[in-house]
Amino acid sequence: MAARRGGGGDGPGLVWDRPEPPDRPVPSALSRDRIVAAAIGIADAEGLAAVSIRKVAAELNAGPMRMYTYLSTKEELLDLMADAVYGEIPLPRSAGQDWREALRTLADRTRRAARRHEWFADLLGGRPLLGPNALAHLEASLAALADAPGFEDIDTVVRVRDAVNAYVIGAIRNEITERRAERDTGLDKEQWQLASSDYLNRVIASGRHPMLAKVVRDARDRDADTKFDTGLEYLFDGIAARLAT
Repeated sequence: MAARRGGGGDGPGLVWDRPEPPDRPVPSALSRDRIVAAAIGIADAEGLAAVSIRKVAAELNAGPMRMYTYLSTKEELLDLMADAVYGEIPLPRSAGQDWREALRTLADRTRRAARRHEWFADLLGGRPLLGPNALAHLEASLAALADAPGFEDIDTVVRVRDAVNAYVIGAIRNEITERRAERDTGLDKEQWQLASSDYLNRVIASGRHPMLAKVVRDARDRDADTKFDTGLEYLFDGIAARLAT
């Protein structure tokens, strides 16, 4: 996995490797923590697209060029923001917990963090996040598996962790997308279903989609918590069955 550099080929390394520059008291005190907190405040209020170096600088009453003494690119700012959210996720204690419980705890806490900071979902599943909090999160998930029976092979540990991570990211992104759609359209789920019912009824009446018709008629509607938890348990059951063979 190639490490992305902060600047050009001969520029500074990753932001995690660079010491924070000494602050100047005038016109306003700065630090990476203050920069990240301001950026998170903007993203929480207006979305990730609203975050820019210039806008964060204005929020802190600082010149944009001064910001570049603390970070080299907007990508680095996004990395710092994501790592700050990872820092909000308490890591499970491995003692007394099986691998399913440890991964379930991590998944639930990651989802809760994304519900607090919806833009966090946009940064999951993209380029590797290598900040100290993100790496601690990764270490916790790997350790939960490595300490459990059936996971003596490190390749099995990595593959299972990747499978669970893919489910968690996909489920979180889908949930956040639905929440945004409700806000953008002004319709909650029941209102959207009512608005689209005439169209769906015509599709079902055509007879071309019998399974869709069965889902619409017979499937029980599940809330977001149940949907997330059930899908995770299906995945865990499949992993456990594979290990048993």
